[in-house]
Amino acid sequence: MKLGVICDGISRDLAHTLTVMDEFGLDYAELQYVWDNEVGSHSKEEIAKIKDLLERHNKPVSCLSRHIFAGMTTANRPGDDLHRKHMEALKRVIDMAHELGSPLVRIMTSKKEQILWGRNGAEQWNVAKGAWDTLPPLIAPAVELAKAEGMTLVVETGNGTMVNSNYTARKLIDDLDAKDALKVLWDPANNCWCHELAYPDGYEEVRDGYLGHVHIKDVQVDTPRATLEVRKMGEGQLAPLFQPIADALRGDGYDGVISFEGVYHPGNGDFEAGFRQCIGLFKEHFG
Repeated sequence: MKLGVICDGISRDLAHTLTVMDEFGLDYAELQYVWDNEVGSHSKEEIAKIKDLLERHNKPVSCLSRHIFAGMTTANRPGDDLHRKHMEALKRVIDMAHELGSPLVRIMTSKKEQILWGRNGAEQWNVAKGAWDTLPPLIAPAVELAKAEGMTLVVETGNGTMVNSNYTARKLIDDLDAKDALKVLWDPANNCWCHELAYPDGYEEVRDGYLGHVHIKDVQVDTPRATLEVRKMGEGQLAPLFQPIADALRGDGYDGVISFEGVYHPGNGDFEAGFRQCIGLFKEHFG
């Protein structure tokens, strides 16, 4: 399978990160923050420098990952000031994706309302009525822009967002009838917070042509205590599931990229050190 890394999980110094990628034989660069800016906020000169560095290290880009639509709420509507700012940023990221040859651009979704659907009384007393219905209209213009630009979007299963499971990601794609232009960016560690079992449950939701990109890290969630701990890979709650996930992806002929997400540090804030402690097991499972 195609292996890569979210570059700023090692360092925002792209030249350094690409050297580390060379050291560990990781081929695909996912760009989120480079130097002082998030993708979509770089100058033409900076983009040219990024392109030169990538070409010199022979590292194709897997995905450009700006936090498009993150922070929006159910109160936002298509075309309002915040939505327009996110759409403008998306256009800049798509332009950058064309320049760098990235096949994918990541989007997020608005802030999570906890109970979206219910029955036998919950629909009356507990559901955030209409919350989900506000989401597809916010995402629809992004899908139309992607189609016009010949770009594929991937929606991340994110912590604290309306799409925080593969179930909700697939539902959004189906509600928009957008399977041709919008895929799932599956982050099984993020899905732990809502207790979606990554394998087989989560995987079954996306195996039929919905999966576009994968992030891998390990965590331990304590939802009642509202606490999330990033763990060294193999020491969190996903430890027994990485190999079944990898086997299923291979068996189904997944041809996208799996990006290691270096958000673990060993207690000292050194994320590169955390990356170095985890990357061997990542390659053992997915390489």
